[in-house]
Amino acid sequence: MHNIVIFGGSSHPDLAGQIASRLGLPLGNVILTKFSNKETNVEIRESVREQDVYIVQSGCGHVNDNFMELLIMISACKIASAAKVTAVIPCFPYARQPDAPFKKDGTPLSRLPRDAFRGYNFGTPYSSTTVTPSSEIIDPLDKPEEQNSVANCSINSVTNSVTNYATFRSVGGYKHWIARSGTLIANLLMCAGADHIMTMDLHDPQFQGFFDIPVDNLYGQPLMIKCIKENIPSWEEAVIVSPDAGGAKRATAIAERLRMEFALIHKERRSQNKPHKADMMLVGDVNNKICVLVDDIADTSYTITKAAKILYENGAKKIYAIITHAIMSGDAIQRIQESNIDQIFVGDSVPQDEHLAQCYKMSVFNVAPLFAEAIRRTHNGESVSALFEVMD
Repeated sequence: MHNIVIFGGSSHPDLAGQIASRLGLPLGNVILTKFSNKETNVEIRESVREQDVYIVQSGCGHVNDNFMELLIMISACKIASAAKVTAVIPCFPYARQPDAPFKKDGTPLSRLPRDAFRGYNFGTPYSSTTVTPSSEIIDPLDKPEEQNSVANCSINSVTNSVTNYATFRSVGGYKHWIARSGTLIANLLMCAGADHIMTMDLHDPQFQGFFDIPVDNLYGQPLMIKCIKENIPSWEEAVIVSPDAGGAKRATAIAERLRMEFALIHKERRSQNKPHKADMMLVGDVNNKICVLVDDIADTSYTITKAAKILYENGAKKIYAIITHAIMSGDAIQRIQESNIDQIFVGDSVPQDEHLAQCYKMSVFNVAPLFAEAIRRTHNGESVSALFEVMD
């Protein structure tokens, strides 16, 4: 291959080396350091003029530092007259946008604690009411009807252009304002000079819409299918299980390709008295069967371990899990160790050496071949559609 340079960032140098090795290329010479005040310093030590540059940097570890390092590397290559710069980001940072806060143990909060309302003013932005003292806790759902009516009068007295500024809800309680950082992340990459983005198993595929440049969201299903065939005994009789409704499409694609049975775990709000409490419900038969949980990402591992517990309670005789991006933050490894999962296979889109040393249940499958083939096809102007066949 000619006129191509591959650089590796500091987040996952092993993966960058594996990708370059499969392409028969050496890694580009770049020096990545930090100043005493932790500012990032990048030195490109070889010519990239009129070269096709690929920068491998995964969104793991110190995510913010690694992302800033990626931006600086892209800008440095662009300024040095690179013909094209592609950011290869196996695990894309900031791709998850939770719609609810979480507890310290990783479980989602269905409703905020009363402390969340401390110091909150339930008047309109233009009302003359004073701010609630920081020592006082008020829940908008507990406000008497009389106070609500006064607030409504205050709102109605303001012009129609500001009526939407009412700062309380009549149904559902107070909801945190969540910053959606997708557009910002996309703009930063494009402003830095990226011409192309390459990633795998975006948690939210619609994230691609934030970009004005091509985005190749590679699928991890081919690697998962290979892992199932090579590592799970009697896989033909196993059941593919999605731990949540969001991953149903991924799980059904694998099940259809392998002609296996499919099951789904989802949240159902059954109780009339406690509508905010969701129960986990299994759809499908797993009694006395081998189950294979598949998911795109495991951070706290709460979802995957909770799903494994439900499968065990419903009679599953053996439980496997396959994860594309195993971030495993906090006490996720301990949770996996104590769970009903017999063995878990994870992709090396993020470094797994420390996790392997701590968890005897964990094995790793390599994602480098998929990215190497995508880079080869892209550089040679070939179609990458063959890498998406599993979804047909």
